[in-house]
Parts: sequence; structure tokens; C-alpha cells
Amino acid sequence: MTAPLRLLTFLLVILALPACSAGTALNIATSSGGASVVHDIAYGSDKRQTLDVYMPRDARSAPVAIFFYGGTWQSGDKATYTFVASALAAKGIVVLVPDYRLYPQVRYPAFLQDGAAVVRWAKDHARTYGGNPSKIYVVGHSAGAYNAAMLTLDKQWLDQQKLAPSRDIKGFVGISGPYDFLPFDDKKVADIFSPARTPETTQPINHVGPGNPPVLLLHGESDDVVYPRNSTALAAKLRAAGSPVALKLYPGVGHIGIIGAMGSPLRFLAPTLNDTADFILGRRDKNGS
Repeated sequence: MTAPLRLLTFLLVILALPACSAGTALNIATSSGGASVVHDIAYGSDKRQTLDVYMPRDARSAPVAIFFYGGTWQSGDKATYTFVASALAAKGIVVLVPDYRLYPQVRYPAFLQDGAAVVRWAKDHARTYGGNPSKIYVVGHSAGAYNAAMLTLDKQWLDQQKLAPSRDIKGFVGISGPYDFLPFDDKKVADIFSPARTPETTQPINHVGPGNPPVLLLHGESDDVVYPRNSTALAAKLRAAGSPVALKLYPGVGHIGIIGAMGSPLRFLAPTLNDTADFILGRRDKNGS
């Protein structure tokens, strides 16, 4: 069987699997470049408040990426996203993948408070795992991109941990994130955010101001789950505020394909991995990407 045919067969197989099984296939196929992993480190007292750390071989003061996965704040497991962490670790980045509390156990803003606690943990422990606590990046896909965006733009969450986005977050990478999604058309999503006194405060786009960390927004033009306008609108708002932002739209790429492209067999779908790693490693063009 030729290499292109093997690749096509793999693609057809994983696309036919449920998301969790597809993630398992990508986990197996994606090399970590010799990175080591420490599993299930507690950053809080709840059973969902644990994280995995991926340490590149011989890491010394490496940048640290915290990856928040999606799942509409209702589902997700860090083990499913080994392929994302492995891909970034192979580039020389220390990667943290946390689980966080989900609906219906919790509602807004518990998952943001969990995210802030993870950033606090990273600041306190990065050096132990070969990372640089002054180079912490938050990265997220879908609902995870929302979480990362709010930690970056709405300073109240990190303030609760005696941190500040402008000082303690080096940059934010949002992959297919919902940043401006009012009104809440989905009943469960409406319930998740029901504790907010004013819905407008739940939207990342409404927290843009001066002095934000650099931002990279990636979105598939064919995304019909979280529409690309979320990223284009946030990018425009950031530019208007004078904040460094780069926006990259991938033609023909959907909501799942953009994150699946982190896995080695599917990297032909989109340059998600290289764009994310280049941003974190400081290889940016004149537009900030």
C-alpha cells in the first residue's frame, strides 16, 4: 500500500469514529519527540481539577502552553488530547492539559476559576518541569478557546489568583473559539451561563481593552459549529484597541478538522500546529503571527 493510500485509509477510518475514538487514533499516531509525561497532578481538590504535563527532552526554560480543550463546557477529557500536547512538546514547548469542572456539576464562572487556578499552578511549578514561568501561553479550542480568551481579556479571573494577564500571560492562541455568541440559543448553554448578572459580561469581545497580551486567532472558513465571525470580530476589536493580533482563516476547514490537524496524519488539513508553535516560540511575521 502506497503512503498516500495509507494516509487516505487512516483519514477515512478516523472520520468514521466517534470523536473520542478519533482522538485515540491520533494520540497513537502522533509522536511527542521523546517528551516525558506526568499524569494527574492536582491543582485543586475536586477530582476534575487535575492536569498532565508534557516535558520536551532536555527542556530548559522552555515556553509553557496551557491547552484548554472544548466540549461546550459539558464534556471533555485531557486524555483525548494527547496528540495536541505531544505535537507541541515535540516542538520544544512544555505543555499542560488540564481537566476542569463541567456542567451540570458547575455553571459559569467555575470553569474560568479553574482555568485561573491552572495558570497559578503553572507560574508556581513551571521551572520544576523545564518551563519558564515568564513565558506562559494559553491555548484553547472551541469552548476551551473561550476559557483562554476570558483569562486573557477579563482580568478579574487571574486577579483572584493574584495574577494579571498583562504581566503573567505571554500570549493567547484561540482555535475556533466562541467570543461573541449572544443570544444563548441553546437551552443548556443558556443554563450554563445563567448565573451571570448580565449576559454581556460573559462575552470575551466585551472585555477588549488596551494592554492585552499578543493574540493569534485561527479559524476554519467552513466551520458551521462556531462561525468564523467570532474570530474576525474579536480580531477587529483588538486591532481597534491597539492590541497585537493576527488572524488566520483556513479555507475548507471545519470545526473538528482544525484541531485534528495537530495530529501528524492530518496535518495536510491545516497548518494549525506550525502556526501555533511559531507564535509560542516567537517566530512571528510583521503582522504578529
